Amino acid sequence: MCICPPEPLEMTAGSHIPLSGFSGLQVTMATDITMKTPICLVENWEEKLTVNPKALEILNQISQPVVVVAIVGLYRTGKSYLMNRLAGQNHGFPLGSTVQSQTKGIWMWCVPHPSKPNHTLVLLDTEGLGDVEKGDPKNDSWIFALAVLLSSAFVYNSLGTINHQALEQLHYVTELTELIRAKSSPTSHEVEDSTEFVSFFPDFIWAVRDFTLELKLNGQPITEDEYLENALKLIPGKNPRIENSNKPRTCIRYFFPKRKCFVFDRPTSDKNLLICIEEVPEDQLELNFKVQSKKFCSYIFTHGKTKTLRQGIIVTGNRLGRLVEMYVDAINSGAVPCLENAVTTLAERENAAAVQKAAEHYLALVAQRVRFPTDTLQELLDLHAACEREAIEIFMEHSFKDDNQKFQKKLAETIEKMKEEFLLQNEEASVKYCQAELKRLSASLMESISRGVFSAPGGHRLYLEARKKVEEEYELVPRKGVKATEVLQRFLESQAAAENSILQADKALSDGEKALAAEEAKREAAEKEREVLRQREQEMQQKIEAQERSFQENIAQLKEKMEREREDLLREQERMLEHKLKATEVLQTFLQSQTATENSILQADKALTDAEKALAAGEAKREAAEKEREVLRQREQEMQQKMEAQERSFQENIAQLKEKMEREREDLLREQERMLEHKLKVQKDMLTEGFNKEADMLHKEINRITEDMAAIKNQEGWSSAILSFVGGIFGSVLGRLSKAGISRLLRLSRRIL
Repeated sequence: MCICPPEPLEMTAGSHIPLSGFSGLQVTMATDITMKTPICLVENWEEKLTVNPKALEILNQISQPVVVVAIVGLYRTGKSYLMNRLAGQNHGFPLGSTVQSQTKGIWMWCVPHPSKPNHTLVLLDTEGLGDVEKGDPKNDSWIFALAVLLSSAFVYNSLGTINHQALEQLHYVTELTELIRAKSSPTSHEVEDSTEFVSFFPDFIWAVRDFTLELKLNGQPITEDEYLENALKLIPGKNPRIENSNKPRTCIRYFFPKRKCFVFDRPTSDKNLLICIEEVPEDQLELNFKVQSKKFCSYIFTHGKTKTLRQGIIVTGNRLGRLVEMYVDAINSGAVPCLENAVTTLAERENAAAVQKAAEHYLALVAQRVRFPTDTLQELLDLHAACEREAIEIFMEHSFKDDNQKFQKKLAETIEKMKEEFLLQNEEASVKYCQAELKRLSASLMESISRGVFSAPGGHRLYLEARKKVEEEYELVPRKGVKATEVLQRFLESQAAAENSILQADKALSDGEKALAAEEAKREAAEKEREVLRQREQEMQQKIEAQERSFQENIAQLKEKMEREREDLLREQERMLEHKLKATEVLQTFLQSQTATENSILQADKALTDAEKALAAGEAKREAAEKEREVLRQREQEMQQKMEAQERSFQENIAQLKEKMEREREDLLREQERMLEHKLKVQKDMLTEGFNKEADMLHKEINRITEDMAAIKNQEGWSSAILSFVGGIFGSVLGRLSKAGISRLLRLSRRIL
């Protein structure tokens, strides 16, 4: 990011900094909008998917988190009507009354969320699956996969009942492992392991339309959810037909741990009204349908979760638009949409925007609060620290996956440049203001010199009194700023020649008195010089302390964010392990039933002796145990790889932080060397001119600076302490994460074995 310096400013005391001074930064605000009608988000034309730029413009204006509800299902099953009811409208998504599909591609409708403040509800209506007019059935699979990737609540809409045919029509779910990748470099077992998918897949809701059965099982009433879970039970048997039938059931169980079912009666029994259902008044709809649809909408509004990516990354409207672009681009290029790649690309864009947003916030705050010139440097540094703290909070809120803190460092560098520019402007404002005040206060003195008032005997004394009056009045001027002493010293230096001329012309003084007066003038000048040097040294110390506070603030907020991310990661791992355990238990139950069947067949096999039967049973148990151990070994290996990656990231952070602090230490040494060189020169001049006492005092200051420089050169100082602090942060996070992950893995092992 380029920070352009402002144009020179004509400053007066109490002036404010203009925002236009920083042309590299433009303050922008995102606006949240409401759509009156849906718009096509992904167009499906001639078997090619394209993203509608107008829809992206709408999403880019939505900075709020989004709850995304997508509906898929066979064409002509009433999907659009159900989505219109979620929008609280009868009209919106196009409906049709013929055998021809109305919706093509994916349509989008963004409305304010009715129960989540500051959230937007994004409704996605997809074209019907299985449309006979389509040429390439793969097109359906991509629509299905996109709906899964983009939504936080995935509604599958079907007619009649959940039977064998309905599950077969849901074969798209078995293709997800071929259409979606969680990682850019998947493990060889990812196809069989749904753990990665669980971390970012939506909730699954099955909407069964025109349902006419009684919700009973074995003569007992059951809930809609129990009806779904019963339909998803695996069918015993090992022949290919049964295995194919079990695939959709297994995938739904593995990929979607949170499942819900709703059944709906027909909206009306009048076939003529069904043709134009969007025109039917609410009071003419069947009571059961109204109750059921209200229950469905209430569940979506209450339990529909905010769309998130892995590790709890919240998706806003503009982020959703970027994801759509990346997924469709991947599909069109012949690749498979990869969540990890999408998140990495999104993070680059969003983190750069977070730097911009935080820098703009810092600039706006300083512009609002500062009055140049500030009375002291510390006043400006304190204001900077407060504004920087808020800017870092803004960055932390809007950034994610800044693994090596590249963007946080960029923000720190940007703010540091802006701070230096503010310091310079503050100095310029102080110089201009002080010069103007001295010019005003010394006008009478300068006029007297011009008119030769001090050329008479006793004129030197009168000159000193007049100059003293100027200094006293100057001292009373408020808010002169950081250059007040230096400007005064320059003024006095400019008066040295005039004073010496007046002194030499004063016939009321003897030569001895003139010599003493000249020596006093030199002593006062040397004292003013030392005062300026002391002020510069004090300001340098304040700047160093401000840099250290800035670094500590960055570290503190980074630690807080890492703690939140660690908790999010642990929760995600808990969910994945819990789901894995539940899936394993289901599989074990199924395998046990198969074992009983196999054992029954084995015992009935008269071609085998008892010993052969015992051996066969033992071999079956050994194979089952080996498969379970293989799963555990894979999980342990993946956990170890994650820990090693985090350790490498930690080491890289430490190396870069150390390099930065080394550069700052070298800058500090160079500055102190310049100060030391200057003080040695001043000391030499004093000794030459006979100011031994003052030279001795300066010698003590020189020794102290030399000792400070030696300490900096021979010790790591505060940089090592900070590095140790940072190391503690990263080590603590890594340690707790590893222990937590391993303990859960061991608990899982014990429960399985």
